[in-house]
Amino acid sequence: MTRPSFLEGALVALAAAIGAALGDGGLRLLLPATQSLTLVLAGLGLGYLLYLLVRSREPAGRVLSLLVWLAATGASLALVPSPLAQAVAQLGLVWIARVWRFQRTPVAALLDLGLILAGGLAALWTVAHTGSLFLAVWSLMLIQALFAAIPARPGHVPDRGPRSDPDPFEQARRAAQ
Repeated sequence: MTRPSFLEGALVALAAAIGAALGDGGLRLLLPATQSLTLVLAGLGLGYLLYLLVRSREPAGRVLSLLVWLAATGASLALVPSPLAQAVAQLGLVWIARVWRFQRTPVAALLDLGLILAGGLAALWTVAHTGSLFLAVWSLMLIQALFAAIPARPGHVPDRGPRSDPDPFEQARRAAQ
């Protein structure tokens, strides 16, 4: 599977923003606003993690990624149940997952961290000026879509199509024929 494209990331951003707005609106019927927002942020983190796991070429560690997310999110909900703490926890978990699954160099990991921080700051600025959860999540996730442009190796252009190196199974099949 190839790396996600910016267009795909923009569609994920739109889906996340719509889901966050609808989820928060629905949960506010049952819970106070801060608890609702905290749960929506945790849900966004889980949804984005699942998206990353599906798009990753690396099959190993998927269950471990989910267990780490569950433990870290549970701990942050139990220790500091506030929307800001949950946002920071989810952004940190997303960064760890992307570095583990997609980035291969320290420079790429630092660039990815820059995207996480820029997206978080953009979301804070947006929510402070508009009060809109939809626009805040849209800003955050749209900036996160740029992670597809981070080269896997210095001077390497991100994947745009099928892998050039053949599949080991395909090589064995051709050798057998």
